[in-house]
Amino acid sequence: MSGLLSIGVRAMFANQAALQAVGQNIANANTPGYSRQSVVLTTPEGQYTGAGYFGKGVTIQTVERSHNEFLTRQAAGSKSLAHMDSTRMSQLSQLEKIFPPGETGLGAAAGQFLNAMVDVSSRPSDPSARQVVMGRATEVAARFASAGQQLVELQSGVVSDLKANVDVVNQLSKQIAFANDQISRANGNGHTPNDLLDQRDKLVSELSQYIQVSTLPATDGTLGVFIGGGQRLVLGTEAQQLTVTQDPYDSQRAALSITDSSGPRSLDESVLTGGSISALLQYQNKDLQDARNMLGQMAAALASRVNDQQALGLDLSDPPGKGVPIFAFGSPRALPASTNARAPDGSFASDVTMTITNASQLQASAYRLETDPTGGGASYKLTRISDGYSQTVVNGDTVDGFRIDFSATPPGPGDSYILEPVAQAAVEMRRVLEQPTGIAAASPLTATTNVDNKGSTTVNSIYAVNDKFDASKLPISLAFGDPDPVNPAKLQYTLTLGDGSVLTGTWSAGQNIGNQPTAVPPIDLGFELSLNGVPRKDDTITLERTQFPATNNGNAKAFLNIQGEKFVGQRVRADGSVAVGATINEAYSATMSEIGSRVQGATYLSSVSVAVAAEAESSRAGQAGVNLDEEAARLMQYQQGYQAAAKVLQAAQSLFDELLRLAAR
Repeated sequence: MSGLLSIGVRAMFANQAALQAVGQNIANANTPGYSRQSVVLTTPEGQYTGAGYFGKGVTIQTVERSHNEFLTRQAAGSKSLAHMDSTRMSQLSQLEKIFPPGETGLGAAAGQFLNAMVDVSSRPSDPSARQVVMGRATEVAARFASAGQQLVELQSGVVSDLKANVDVVNQLSKQIAFANDQISRANGNGHTPNDLLDQRDKLVSELSQYIQVSTLPATDGTLGVFIGGGQRLVLGTEAQQLTVTQDPYDSQRAALSITDSSGPRSLDESVLTGGSISALLQYQNKDLQDARNMLGQMAAALASRVNDQQALGLDLSDPPGKGVPIFAFGSPRALPASTNARAPDGSFASDVTMTITNASQLQASAYRLETDPTGGGASYKLTRISDGYSQTVVNGDTVDGFRIDFSATPPGPGDSYILEPVAQAAVEMRRVLEQPTGIAAASPLTATTNVDNKGSTTVNSIYAVNDKFDASKLPISLAFGDPDPVNPAKLQYTLTLGDGSVLTGTWSAGQNIGNQPTAVPPIDLGFELSLNGVPRKDDTITLERTQFPATNNGNAKAFLNIQGEKFVGQRVRADGSVAVGATINEAYSATMSEIGSRVQGATYLSSVSVAVAAEAESSRAGQAGVNLDEEAARLMQYQQGYQAAAKVLQAAQSLFDELLRLAAR
């Protein structure tokens, strides 16, 4: 009878425990990170009697949770990639708004400024036409400066977001370390602390949203958490702290470091392969920098080209003078590494300066300058960061439109610099011309046809095109001769300069005179004369100094031609020739396309990675999550088992009562 009572009691306790586990599962069906728990029942060792072994019913071995380590890791890893892609997509979407299409874009503003010269060319002395040009100049400069400032603000936002994310990571790391401590203490009782394990897995999953992690369990039940290719973040009950530090070159940019007993150590962005922190660093170091350089390249090229043409004309001052600059823009800068050698007063021992020599050849890139280990200290290695192209340079060399100069103490071994020729150009762009009369609409030379000419030739335009124009060689007489013997479609001509020198060439319809570097021999007098009609032999044209700038529109016409010139991003080939660049509108369109393609790519990657993360979480939850239908079936099963055990006890109680009644007779 005692055996029957024991079996009934054990069965009731076992079923009660099972019912409690089912209730726990149902109560936490919607709790994030909860893993389904179940009671493990075993048969206890039978009791030996002379008649054999009698069973003792059932006993509770432990309570275990449904957990798959592989699926848990897969879900955390896919979540990390999903948050990285979605964060980068969100940031790029903000960047795209800085480069709008249509009338609000930078290309349209530049076009409107250059088109405003149409009225000036029609009415060179009209103050209202000149005032419109001034207004358009202010607008285009303001748009470039505004776009540059917005990029600065986006950079500040990235730093702020990084600090916020790092704070969350540090909190989660401490919580994981604390959970490790609790789990290691609880493991001493021989049973797994299921709720603590669920809590720790949830913390690791949350941590993966911010930074890609790998985990390694220890024999004492703790979990090691590692980042950046093996750098420990949590080990046992100790958690390392992440910190946001200044970039070693640019104080406005952020870098990521980890602090341990030996101090802070920087983490390379390339080893952080997931999470929102990785996306923010990639966005800061790649997307934002590329945008700054593309914007700065356009600003520097446009401002310099306009200023150069302005300097070739005459304004309406008294007396008329060469045009002063219309625009100013940010100067190039060389950023020394914080580890560079320093002088006794704390300043850097060496210095590097940069000077723009040809803004049309500036590239949308920064450069890394470092000591060339094979050059014996006399030469340096310059790497264009945008494409990785490297070359050896020395003091005074000109590369991609800018010259590099070293101070009296040149950079030493181990010193390095980041050179930014155009990164600051847009944010500091502004109109500096103050008076409308300062617009140099007049050409410094005027062409007049001879009244006795027999051909139909008239002057279409004449203006200076480069600094080779020398007014001291005026007047110049242009005389046409016989057809060219080699090509009868061309006419021979002679240029007699004011100093008595004579140049000869050939002319055909649509060809300019005065700037023919491809002619044999080359002719480059720094001006271009465009003709209408067809001259005849002995027709002459006289080129003289401009006497009345108020009625001359030669340089204004030159401004109109800038819009169609491919002066942005020219490159010098290995043979010394210059590859054409892009017009200002083409450069802006290319920038919009580049940013837009990155947004589209990030959007696609985000949609894919989010779907993969959802599928991975669904797989994990399918094994570890709570199914209410399944739990309802188990509830009925254990409830019936409990009722059956109660019947056993009831039968034993009735039998015991009957025995007592018989014994009392």
